[in-house]
Amino acid sequence: MDYISPESKAFKKTLVALFLGSFIMFADLYCTQPVIAVVAAQFHVQPAMASLTLSAATGALAIFLLFVSFTSGMYDRKKVMVLALVSSAVLSIVVGFIQYLPLLIAVRFIQGALLAGYPSIAMAYINEEFDKKVLGYVIGIYVSGNSLGGLAGRLIVGTLSDTFSWNAAIAILGLVNLVMGALFIMLLPRSKHFDAKRGSIKRTTAGFLENIESPALVFLYLIGFILMGSFVTVYNYFGIPLMEEPYHLSQTVVGFVFIIFLVGTFSSTWMGKLSDHTSRSGVIALCMILMACGLLITMSSLLMLKIFGLAMFTFGFFGGHSVASSWVGILANRREKAQSSSLYLLFYYVGSSVIGPVGGLFLESYGWGGVVISISLLCLIGILLCYYVRRLVTHGECHRFRLHHHNHHHQKVAGQHI
Repeated sequence: MDYISPESKAFKKTLVALFLGSFIMFADLYCTQPVIAVVAAQFHVQPAMASLTLSAATGALAIFLLFVSFTSGMYDRKKVMVLALVSSAVLSIVVGFIQYLPLLIAVRFIQGALLAGYPSIAMAYINEEFDKKVLGYVIGIYVSGNSLGGLAGRLIVGTLSDTFSWNAAIAILGLVNLVMGALFIMLLPRSKHFDAKRGSIKRTTAGFLENIESPALVFLYLIGFILMGSFVTVYNYFGIPLMEEPYHLSQTVVGFVFIIFLVGTFSSTWMGKLSDHTSRSGVIALCMILMACGLLITMSSLLMLKIFGLAMFTFGFFGGHSVASSWVGILANRREKAQSSSLYLLFYYVGSSVIGPVGGLFLESYGWGGVVISISLLCLIGILLCYYVRRLVTHGECHRFRLHHHNHHHQKVAGQHI
């Protein structure tokens, strides 16, 4: 059976399908983020409570990613992805009719749980179905769908909520995503290289235990927790001061702040290349320093400086996430890379679910300055974790872990560019 290559008739339409799938997932997942202030005002709650409409979705995604990793080998790849994307789009339409906050949070939790069926399955599909020579290019298209979907979802909802209600804006996004879901079904070929025997629960359980036994990997998971938690917290609440004195920006203008996401496309690539030739721990630490410095700049009363500071923070986040997630794959055993990536994503999304609402409490008590100080302190903890990962690898803890599992080749790789 042939793999999908640039010469294949299915190549372009499969790329389009994967891009659309990523777009749908991230547009739906973060659709309530640009309207947290509006939701808080409508339901007469604090922003920290309103942010649960996002945290519930990302938290459910994290939890159910574990379930998917245990069962992914048991079901048809395309059917699982279609179920995840189409059901999520339908739930976004349902949100348009919800006028009760606890019900909204519950629906968002279910939506996040269903979306867990897409990211890890999509990565498995790419690795199984495409020619190995074009995997980097294909994954790049897939990731671009992630960032553009997240950006477009925020812009669509943020802009339409000024003209319509925020409920209607999310419902319209759901309709758009439902159409894209139909295109996804038509364009994506069925799996040809899927082996259901790979889904051994016993083997997957052993893989998780192996990865948890590595202190260096656990510290990298915690770095992912801090990175995503910090990022979501800042973007949850950054627009709130901008809609108040002395700026009085509209919801539409605040929504366009998310265009800053585009700096992440450059940052993740540039920092990733830099880490190939220098210390990975140093690059992640540098990214966290940029995040903290950017946050401090947002304390300025000048609007342009605030935006510049947010851009610096965003640049640091995407670079740090890119290097941390790739380092997880390098330190993990070859056989257990999928499990280590799943654990990293688990901590990553739990970070957004936990730190996001806590950041809202700091906003309520101390204003934007409270958010800046709390996230800057988290960045400092992240820098210390980078130092400990470097020490663990340098002093041989990871090497002994690797020897224990008889993987001498990856012992050598793990020691490079620490």
